[in-house]
This record gives sequence, structure tokens and C-alpha cells, in this order.
Amino acid sequence: MPSRLSAPAGVYLITPDRTDTAALCRQVSALLTQPVSLLQYRQKHGDAGLRREQATALRAISRDAGVPLIINDDWRLALDIGADGVHLGGDDAAPDSVRAAAGNALIIGVSCYGDLGRASRMAALDVDYLAFGAVFPSATKPLAPRAPLTLFAQAKPFGKPLVAIGGISPDNSGQLRAAGADFIAVISGVFDAPDPAAALTAYHHAFQKVQP
Repeated sequence: MPSRLSAPAGVYLITPDRTDTAALCRQVSALLTQPVSLLQYRQKHGDAGLRREQATALRAISRDAGVPLIINDDWRLALDIGADGVHLGGDDAAPDSVRAAAGNALIIGVSCYGDLGRASRMAALDVDYLAFGAVFPSATKPLAPRAPLTLFAQAKPFGKPLVAIGGISPDNSGQLRAAGADFIAVISGVFDAPDPAAALTAYHHAFQKVQP
């Protein structure tokens, strides 16, 4: 099945764990004035009420900006708030089960870590992108195993868009483009920067697959 992603490549922005919904939304809204390809809501520590509140608010912002909203882990929340998709890790629901329950419209992305065999198995399912990482040492997941850059060329024949995540900076983004990544996923490199908007612009220029 072809991918449901509308953008062929670019920056995949992932939200940090923040409990201040208003502040998070202000920051995301400002960043989405730039050509972000995908926005993922990721909240590992908040309770269900906070996740629903934040996801719902971000859904309105992403819709206004024309950027697909992906929910990390929780496909039921994605469906409940009308998000565009879900990102599934190795300990989450099986992608084929989610597809059967959610139907054809939902974007489904999957983490493949550094495992080419898992990527091959996932590509055989009706998923929309394969994510590899950590490609570089990551402050968000400091103990995450590394995913070699050679995986991107090896995974190209699977015919799915490829996402790189983990420790990505403007300085190393060009390596990922050269390796074959279609999207670079960033969290702290943007949200923890002194000037998040300038940092995001730097990623766009460095990756050179979208024009800011």
C-alpha cells in the first residue's frame, strides 16, 4: 500500500513533555508558521486528562496550519480527537490490529529502532513510515541503542518513507539526507533551543529537502 503521508520529506516536529498546555500551544503555534511536515504529540508522564486536553488543543492548531498531527502510542486517543495518525513503538499495539480497528484513513508510523528485520516485517503491513533511531546519541533517550546510518539505504527497497530520530542537529542533518532519510524527527534541538524558531529554520536549511 502507498504511504498516506502528503509531504515527501522534511522536518518531523515532536513535542516535549510539558504540563503547561497554554505555553506548549503558543510555542507549537509559532513553530508551525514554518513548513513542518508532521507534528507528533508525545507526552510520557502526564495523566489521561492532560494528554486529552493537550492533544485536542494541538489538533486545532495543526489543522489550522495544515500539518498532520500524529499521536504517540495511543491510537484510541488519536481516533477520539480526530488526529491524523498514530506512532507505534515496539511495546504498543500491533500495526495490523490498529489498521483493522481504525480503518484506512489513519496514518500509522512505526519505530524500527536499529532492526532491519523489524522494518521489513512492518513494511509488509499497511503502515505509512518506518522510523530508525537513535541515529546519534540522544538527550531524550540517552540509553537508546544506536541505529547505523546504513539502515536507510538498506530499507529503501521496502518502499516506505524513512524517518530518522535521535540526537539530530543541523550539523549532522546533511548526513541523514545523504544516507537516505526522508524525514528528520526533532524534539529538544528545537524546543530546548534559546530561539526555537531560529533552530527550526536551521534544521530546514541543513536538511535541504524543504524550503523555509
